[in-house]
Amino acid sequence: MPASKPVAVFDIGSNSVRLVVYERLSRNLTPLFNEKALCGLGREVATKGRLAPDAVEKALSALARFRALCDVIKVGEAIAIATAAVRDASDGGAFIERAKKICRCEIEVLSGDREAKLAALGVISGSIDIDGVIGDLGGGSLELIDVKGKEIGQGITMPLGSLSLADASARSIKAAEKIVREKLEDEPLLRNLKGRTFFAVGGTWRAIARLHMMQKGYPLHVMHGYSIPAKEAMEFSSLLHRVDPETLSRIEVVSEARRPLLAYGSLVLEQIVKAGKPSDIIVSALGVREGLLYDRLSEEDRALDPLVEASREYNYLRSRSPEHGEELIGWTDKFMESTGIDETPEEMRLRHAGCLLADIGWRAHPDYRGEQSLNIISNAAFSGIDHPGRAYLALAVFYRYAGLNDDELSPRIREIASTRLLDRARILGAVMRVAYVASASMPGVLPRCPMVVDRGVLKLTLSGELAALAGGRLNNRVRQLGKQIGREYKIEIV
Repeated sequence: MPASKPVAVFDIGSNSVRLVVYERLSRNLTPLFNEKALCGLGREVATKGRLAPDAVEKALSALARFRALCDVIKVGEAIAIATAAVRDASDGGAFIERAKKICRCEIEVLSGDREAKLAALGVISGSIDIDGVIGDLGGGSLELIDVKGKEIGQGITMPLGSLSLADASARSIKAAEKIVREKLEDEPLLRNLKGRTFFAVGGTWRAIARLHMMQKGYPLHVMHGYSIPAKEAMEFSSLLHRVDPETLSRIEVVSEARRPLLAYGSLVLEQIVKAGKPSDIIVSALGVREGLLYDRLSEEDRALDPLVEASREYNYLRSRSPEHGEELIGWTDKFMESTGIDETPEEMRLRHAGCLLADIGWRAHPDYRGEQSLNIISNAAFSGIDHPGRAYLALAVFYRYAGLNDDELSPRIREIASTRLLDRARILGAVMRVAYVASASMPGVLPRCPMVVDRGVLKLTLSGELAALAGGRLNNRVRQLGKQIGREYKIEIV
């Protein structure tokens, strides 16, 4: 993106030390580079009160590499944070002094309350219709915080991170289960979770969700927004701490270093479901780091829609004419309003995103534009969208390129979307097929050839020199759209 300076975040956690470099500070954060080192800083803090010496050296070595990477990438700003292990260890201050010299920037040691709030802001920045409790499980601690809309409640922190639990229980699952139950069984914050959503943040919970996803054969391999019914999540969590992880089907999708922590993370998740009785578990790939950067945005930028902004960047970078994508939004607005087809505000914002993504596959071979666009959109690093919404966007652009015939389409992606969204995707695909044949993807045409339903007839109006655009291919596209919405059609020359 033009005039952008990368921003880097050093995240010194209790289990991993990570560097994430984002393309720029914006409403749609795009990782430019991402690397982590599993150092285990917090593995002895619960029992010895100090950072493990070998882990300290490993973490400092990782930070030295990360700082060199920042210099190579030429980041504009570097921000560093440290969490529970450093906060709780008696030698945390000494570690921070050494780390600051390496990172060449200040390091904020987050309090439990601050960590919970930043996790909440991260989830808010990348989700829609937040109503529930956010849980951020790290290596050293668990942060819980209640969120409704953009209203953030008081957060709490508990020493229930995977490494802390393993340390405090002397690696006994039975002892760890007792610790978790005593901490969470009567936790007041969880009493308000009944029937709402629990948002899971953190690497161990993402690993559990990925294993669940692969065992089910779920067709969309995107963690952000992955949803598991609460009862199913509890049963799966129970399985994970009862059996040897190496015996589990598809365990290879979890790194070997992460596997020993699955049992402890699953214990915490199971007890949260038992105590809070949520309706479902939704995984958020965004957490403290993204919350930290979201907090630095202006109020105006925070008010922007992350999905539409991400789609706008794809439009700018990949379409023949970014201006045409913007015009397509207004053109379809008028069309949808004229049809009387019921469209919710959420469906409208998805349609606007679809208009911006409609031409991103044009450089591919014509036979593969639909398939390539579907794969890019369904797996893109979007936020502000759930999995059915992803399916809608991917299918709409697929239909725009490949036509309304489903023969070339895998049925698996259609399983994710509702019948209503499938219908809307076909309508938008048919509308875009008219728009691109009429305009040749060039700006300045669509505003001059409105298409609306007038007195029950689908009407595309061509005037002046645009009248010559009328012909067999355009007529066929308008006819197909008319069939899709159940209307007679005509092309009006004026």
